[in-house]
Amino acid sequence: MLSIIIPVSAFLGVAALVGAVAMMFRGPADSTIESRLDALTGNEKNGGAAAESSVLSSPLEDIPNLLEDFFSRFLDLRRFLQQADIGLTPTQFLLISGALLAAGTGGMLLTPLHWGLAPAVGVALAVVPFVAASFQRNRRKAKFSGQLPEALELVARALRAGHSLGSGFQLVSTEMADPIGREFSRVFEEQNLGVTLEQALESMCDRVPNVDLRFFATAVILQRQTGGDLAEILDKIGTLIRERFKLHGMIQALTGEGRLSGIVLLALPPGLFVVLLRLNPTYVMMLFDDPMGQKLLAVAVVMQLLGAVVIKKIVNIRV
Repeated sequence: MLSIIIPVSAFLGVAALVGAVAMMFRGPADSTIESRLDALTGNEKNGGAAAESSVLSSPLEDIPNLLEDFFSRFLDLRRFLQQADIGLTPTQFLLISGALLAAGTGGMLLTPLHWGLAPAVGVALAVVPFVAASFQRNRRKAKFSGQLPEALELVARALRAGHSLGSGFQLVSTEMADPIGREFSRVFEEQNLGVTLEQALESMCDRVPNVDLRFFATAVILQRQTGGDLAEILDKIGTLIRERFKLHGMIQALTGEGRLSGIVLLALPPGLFVVLLRLNPTYVMMLFDDPMGQKLLAVAVVMQLLGAVVIKKIVNIRV
């Protein structure tokens, strides 16, 4: 009898442990579903418009877990992915990064190169998804900024023609390409679902961190509260944005030489390291084997990073 009880108890203990870990990583599913139902039925609790907007704009299965809650202390990864327009959940994104970290570290350990390079290669591969997402985010922001003046003028012309502001948003969503067409379409659909215009504009400003868009949202909110000619305000904002683009282009042209020099200076040490590693590996490995070489390598990496920060501060002029 005792021989049966022990395996059964061990099986139940392991099953309970696995279930507890799964529930811990799953997160509060019931509260998310209940808040979605409360928002749709008009019985939201302690959430107001902000809770309603966040619930309506996220799918039911997109539930925060323990891993996402931990990384949210350092970076709002969910908002970061929304701004980059990447259709991945934060958990999936972190799993891809972790897989690249393990693959890079394990792959380097199987090569004849020094084992000290394995963690560096693994971390470099793990950072690749964040770099790619940041590049996608910046490119989307730049494209949105270029489309914004035309969108504001389109909304202003619609207002002068007698259309409502919501119809102007719908006109932008149908006449202009992404990303601005999709964002204005989302604002229009959120209004149809019962979200206030102020909250819909605030959510769009969170998804697209653009100062000019924030000016537009503030102007619309103030006009709805105090009145005024919104079409004229939008025309002035559009003109201001175009003038800023001209000034930014002049600054980019004047700082082009400094930016190119910074790229060359930052790429020269790693490139020279790769060439020497190919020509004379024994000479380069002294940086990893010798204690003095390790100290010099650490100082070189720190100085390289400081130089990159200083060069970026010099050539990056905000308009």
